[in-house]
Amino acid sequence: MNLRTAILPVLLLCAQIIQAQPFTISGTFIDNKDKSGLPGVTVTIAPQNDSTGKTGSVSDVDGNYTLTVPVAGKYVFKASYIGYANISRTLDVTGNVAMGQVAMSPASSTLQNVTVEAKQIRGEQLGDTSQFNANAFKTNPDATTEDLLNKMPGISTQDGTLKSNGEDVKQVLVDGKPFFGDDPTTAIKNLPAEVIDKIQVFDKLSDQAQFTGFDDGQSTKTINIVTKQGKNNGQFGKIYAGYGTDNKYLAGGNVNYFKGDTRLSLIAMFNNVNQQNFATDDLLGVVGNSSGQTRGGGGFQRMGGGGPGGRAGRGGPGGGSDIGNFLVGQQGGITTTSSVGLNYSDNWGKKIKVSGSYFFNSTDNVNNTTLRRQYITARDSNLVYNEVSNTDQKNMNHRANLRLEYTIDSSNSIILVPRVSIQNNTLTSALTGNNTLPVDVAYGNTQTNNTANNNGYNFSNNLLYRHKFAKRGRTISLNINTQFNNKTGDGSYQSHSQLPTDTSMLDQQYNLSSNGYTIAPSLNYTDPIGKKSILQANYSPSYTSNKSDKETYDRNPATGTYTDADTLLSNKYNNTYTKQRGGLAYRFNDKKTSFSLGVDAAYATLDGDQTFPQAFTLSKNYTNVLPSAMFNYRFSRTQNLRLMYRTSTDAPSISQLQNVVDVSNPLLLKTGNTDLQQSYTHTLIARYGNTNPKTAHTFFAFAYASLINNYIGNATYIPARDSMVNNVLVGRGSQISLPVNLDGNVNTRTFITYGLPISFIKSNLNLNAGFTYSRTPGLINYAKNLSDNYTVNGGVTISSNISEKIDFTINYTGNYNTVNNTIQTQSNTSYYSQNASLKVNWLPYKGLVLNTNITYTSYAGLTDSYNQNFVLWNASIGYKFLKDRSLEAKIYVYDILNQNRSISRNVTETYIEDSYTNVLKQYFMFNLTYTLRRFKS
Repeated sequence: MNLRTAILPVLLLCAQIIQAQPFTISGTFIDNKDKSGLPGVTVTIAPQNDSTGKTGSVSDVDGNYTLTVPVAGKYVFKASYIGYANISRTLDVTGNVAMGQVAMSPASSTLQNVTVEAKQIRGEQLGDTSQFNANAFKTNPDATTEDLLNKMPGISTQDGTLKSNGEDVKQVLVDGKPFFGDDPTTAIKNLPAEVIDKIQVFDKLSDQAQFTGFDDGQSTKTINIVTKQGKNNGQFGKIYAGYGTDNKYLAGGNVNYFKGDTRLSLIAMFNNVNQQNFATDDLLGVVGNSSGQTRGGGGFQRMGGGGPGGRAGRGGPGGGSDIGNFLVGQQGGITTTSSVGLNYSDNWGKKIKVSGSYFFNSTDNVNNTTLRRQYITARDSNLVYNEVSNTDQKNMNHRANLRLEYTIDSSNSIILVPRVSIQNNTLTSALTGNNTLPVDVAYGNTQTNNTANNNGYNFSNNLLYRHKFAKRGRTISLNINTQFNNKTGDGSYQSHSQLPTDTSMLDQQYNLSSNGYTIAPSLNYTDPIGKKSILQANYSPSYTSNKSDKETYDRNPATGTYTDADTLLSNKYNNTYTKQRGGLAYRFNDKKTSFSLGVDAAYATLDGDQTFPQAFTLSKNYTNVLPSAMFNYRFSRTQNLRLMYRTSTDAPSISQLQNVVDVSNPLLLKTGNTDLQQSYTHTLIARYGNTNPKTAHTFFAFAYASLINNYIGNATYIPARDSMVNNVLVGRGSQISLPVNLDGNVNTRTFITYGLPISFIKSNLNLNAGFTYSRTPGLINYAKNLSDNYTVNGGVTISSNISEKIDFTINYTGNYNTVNNTIQTQSNTSYYSQNASLKVNWLPYKGLVLNTNITYTSYAGLTDSYNQNFVLWNASIGYKFLKDRSLEAKIYVYDILNQNRSISRNVTETYIEDSYTNVLKQYFMFNLTYTLRRFKS
């Protein structure tokens, strides 16, 4: 065999390997004249003889883009951007392609006096990203981002929560950068719709997962707002002030300075009419829980839809929360608000990208609630708890966020994300509650007055180092997450309670403090194997330490001072949670198919040490296997299917482990459980998207299912006589609840949406439907109850697409709920809620502006007094002055018919509850608004 014969097969094999490995095509789109980067350019690449293998992307805020092709060969490269001529090139890909700067020229306008009407592309499916063109959804000149989003298929705001295809949106980006941190409410309520070019909806992976390509289970539903070229250079915003009857006032505004990469935004709001342009950072877990009761489980709040009873938040059944995830929505009742915020983002040279924000808010919430709660018990059939509570809660928050991305060189980069939040909360609450049996037999009553003053701070920091080796696909990354928190507080309890066998009075003061920290590094290494595959090895240890101290003192009748220690209501407890986790994952990527399989092994220890009132220690060990899988199939460039399976564990929180008694309501006592085990969750998610650019039809489907073993649920004991429960004396007519481990918690939900244009009325039609099922286990007097909650919901939205002068949205939503229990089946119930609304903004003549918003709400199947129908009708008339119509004077009327109400139903494994809360009533207001629009052409 000669040398040529020996080498030839080797060369052929090398050529085949080179042709089969994936390559990247990257570059930067720039304006042909001013050389500025073009964000939001749609770029696609497809095999020259196979258009079905097309993949695409969108350029970032600087015009940068990156595409991946699976094998070498000839490809067709295309780029399009509104107002610019399209680009089409043929590329012969034999390796990574660096196209450098790709100049785009403005589209020529040689036709004159010719009107061309074309069907605007409403939406596109770019891989896992759903993209909508803002120009295809016409809004009035003063519309916000929220108004625009509510016209798009599958996107809506419900009770202040932004949702996409039934999932909560956790973050809103502007040109790929954070806008006021992780608060989506701030972005959608303050950015005007007129600056938006595209809306992109996707599941954003963590920074480390984006780098490795392996989903680590920390993805968040995200919306990215791509601003229009020309609208991202200038100053814009609005300033407003109004005053009305009953001393109602509303003032504030937002001013934005955009100049290329430099972005500066200032927002402010002051009012006593329940307007809120932010979500609250609730570090203390007290906002919305002012009466001292935990109203978890399924239900609707102002048409919330009777969702499933899920895992509760921090300190409640269900375990802990993600680090830094403390945002909560707006409270019920009437709130006076003051807020101010500043957001900044920029590129410092070519290597550093920075964004940061500071936000302050202060709220004073007055909440008067009346509720009726029917318990599900086998013995005390139809036991009913009634409550009237009046609370005044003042809350103050500071939060600051920073994100710094430093590209050291082409192989190394660092991302630093610190976050700090500070909260102060004061509460005054008066409550009257009573338990009754059938025929209004009194079974216990209480009157309580509580005060509380709490302070807390939370600091978290995420540091990620990333390195790419010379071999494509080989990477190593180290992420270090740290968190520190501290909470202190004091308060008082005064109560007078009458039970069938006893009368008691309580007069106490307490002090509490808690602090903790978490250190959680994560080391990932990836290496390519074969032609289309990659292997990942990961190691993620973590250590958490928490300390809690509560001291309670009874009033000494002789001295009048609070010096007598109450050992039952006092507790000092420390716990540590240490976890070792590591595993392997495999990922395969082809033209149409990609999937990953992974498995982790985890070993955790939970150690507890109580030093007061009795000293004891506990130690628990957990060993788990945690598999995961992902499958993605691209039918075509417009159709995509994604399946995900995940497993996770949750350790009980320190408040769940402490056996200290909460006596804020003597009829409804609560305590912890030192015997809790960690829970184990299986989660399955499916998403399907199909968009047809030619017909402008869109279809999306979402399905979710979870099964929790060792679910941390509630055990409720309602004794027939005075009894000792968990070392606590519970009197007849009272009850106590504590967390326990139970198997069989199931949550499922599906959501589908279909959107299409209605040409003959120049409008868009969006249809949606969903089904939710939950099974929540609980113990009631030592008997296991399974609460099955079924919800069917549907809705239709018709939104105008006529012009800026006529902007209307018609919406209908209906929810039908059925609740079945295995204990006391006669308490099974069905109920229905529906909501219909009409929103119109009309500019009939010059500067005249007419606006009306009518909402009809109906409830059926609730307790008799809660089955109500009412109409909330708001309207305004205004006129715009000055040459550019930038100043508007407006008269606004809220609740013209004076019918506004707030009704809710909550369903848990223990009870069914109906309640109503005080609401804002009719008022008239005169308002002046100045709109700033100064854009560079």
